[in-house]
Amino acid sequence: MNKRLRVGVIFGGRSGEHEVSLASARSVMAAMDKNKYEPVPIGITKEGQWLLSGEPMRTLEQAVGQRLQQVALAAQAFHARELVPVSSNTPSADGGRSAALASLDVAFPVLHGPFGEDGTVQGLLELAGIPYVGAGVVASAVGMDKAVMKDVFKAHGLPIVRHQVILRKAWEAGPARIVHEAEAAFAYPCFVKPACLGSSVGVTKAHDRAELEAGLAEAARYDRKIIIEEGVPHTREIECSVLGNDDPIASVPGEIVPSREFYDYAAKYLDNASRLLIPAPLSPGLAGRVRELAIAAFKAIDGAGMARVDFLLNGASGDLYLNEVNTIPGFTAISMYPKLWEASGISYPELIDRLIALALERHADRARSVATYLGQALGAQKQGEATC
Repeated sequence: MNKRLRVGVIFGGRSGEHEVSLASARSVMAAMDKNKYEPVPIGITKEGQWLLSGEPMRTLEQAVGQRLQQVALAAQAFHARELVPVSSNTPSADGGRSAALASLDVAFPVLHGPFGEDGTVQGLLELAGIPYVGAGVVASAVGMDKAVMKDVFKAHGLPIVRHQVILRKAWEAGPARIVHEAEAAFAYPCFVKPACLGSSVGVTKAHDRAELEAGLAEAARYDRKIIIEEGVPHTREIECSVLGNDDPIASVPGEIVPSREFYDYAAKYLDNASRLLIPAPLSPGLAGRVRELAIAAFKAIDGAGMARVDFLLNGASGDLYLNEVNTIPGFTAISMYPKLWEASGISYPELIDRLIALALERHADRARSVATYLGQALGAQKQGEATC
């Protein structure tokens, strides 16, 4: 019998999307074909401690359920012989992390938001030489930073809404000036967002000056960079899933009909009243344009493995704008990313198979590259000496 692949599913993390990550990871592990894969759960607490053995999922879910920051530490004390915590602030005190990672055949990060989706964990896995599912360091970092992402889209000639990037320091130093400049640039309503966060955490819609000021203050709680975006009239929220490495494919588009004025955190995760329309009710030409732009956005950030690409559509004019690329989208069985692929003919378990295969393919391709030019030059020199 062929050896099962040990797949390290990494979940939790220090971001505000910790709870979403737990749900995604539980769903991924449950759907894995146990004849092919041996899921290895690897949890990261909100404090940045790595739980490498024992029952990381139960530990983190208990922490979320009880709303106590110290639950993970209590669980660590209770399971002292099983759990191996590692503080993210003391990387030199490895605590067994390298050994645990080295035993994996492939990693499947299911971390949403900063400290996981932003290239940090991807960099760790690169250093460890472990194949991993999803985008590399650069694409992950660009996909996390909405300000940089918009610059990349603009450089590739892709359609984006007008926006401003504000530094928290500038907002705090001169709030009246920032508000005046925003009002000169945009009509109400407009949107205010932290640049480097996901799941609509800290995102607000401003209908007047008071709401704009409140939105800027809210976004400044989460990030040093704030984005103010022009509102799109008659907005329809369209999403498309992308799968692949150098030759990606796009799913059928879907549409979000939010239960609130826009698709904020509560509409996504709390009230269960938003609707997913799959496929989206679009003309064939517009649906094709969505898929074309989704692949173009994926390639623009040098994506790999998977991504969900989000669009804003003016329902009256038909104008289509790229909103963002999510390099580790929600991955529960009812999340938009796998649901779009299910509607496109790829089941949830098959999607996991393909993503793991893509991770191994990309790792093998990277291994073909010469590590250093100096090493190549020295090798050629030695070969020349041997023939003299």
